Amino acid sequence: MRRPVEGAAAADYTFRLRAGAANGRGASMHPLLMLSLALQIGCAVHAVRTRRPSFWLFVLLAGSYIGVAVYVIAEVLPDLRHSRAARQALRSAHDRIDPERRKREATRQLDVADTLDNRRRLARESFDSGDYQQAAELYRSGLRGLYATDPELMLGLARSQFALDLHAETRQTLDALIAANPGFRSSEGHLLYARCLEALGDTAAAVHEYEALVEGFLGEEARVRYGLLLKREGRAAQAADVFNTVLKRSRVAPRYYQREQREWIEIATRETAASAN
Repeated sequence: MRRPVEGAAAADYTFRLRAGAANGRGASMHPLLMLSLALQIGCAVHAVRTRRPSFWLFVLLAGSYIGVAVYVIAEVLPDLRHSRAARQALRSAHDRIDPERRKREATRQLDVADTLDNRRRLARESFDSGDYQQAAELYRSGLRGLYATDPELMLGLARSQFALDLHAETRQTLDALIAANPGFRSSEGHLLYARCLEALGDTAAAVHEYEALVEGFLGEEARVRYGLLLKREGRAAQAADVFNTVLKRSRVAPRYYQREQREWIEIATRETAASAN
């Protein structure tokens, strides 16, 4: 049986108990303090970079979570409403949560007013949602009267046909588009034509189209597809040159470009590594 702790020993024992309890409370609050500090620093950096009034630094440093909340509400949220990137991110989040939302809205608009613009919008939303058959039908139905040879409608129809693996029909549509609209220029349409020729097995014509396309094409998709076609045709050295060009361009490109073209840059990186082995 333990003897009672008396006098100075009792006082020391009580002090150690209280210190331990205090240390326990401090440890449990540590992550909250770290989060507060990270938010305060982040908002302070934002305030300095965007040249906000200097009093915000005092509010952020003195106000902890309250200061951060006030700053976000007063300074950050109003900017987000006018930011194109923020609006796109918000739309993207909405689309992930409800992928059919915009298609439903376009369908309701078409039910209210059967206009060419509403038909075109629903066709575009149908294509984006993966309903290529409906997209093709809507684009085709718009090709009448004054719009019988509308290049945007014809290109939309060709994209839908290609997505449905109707490669011969895609080529016919694109040939008709070129014949009816000789002055129409579209890098997307040009790439689609090259891919269509490749899918039909007309390799020589596809190589010719890719060669004409890659120099002025915005992005790396056309260049990477061209390199892959050259590789399949046994032209490994030419393909390697194309992939190296992609990597050289990406190294000096802005970060947003690297993010947008990540898929094609990664393919070029893999192909370059594979050819080196």
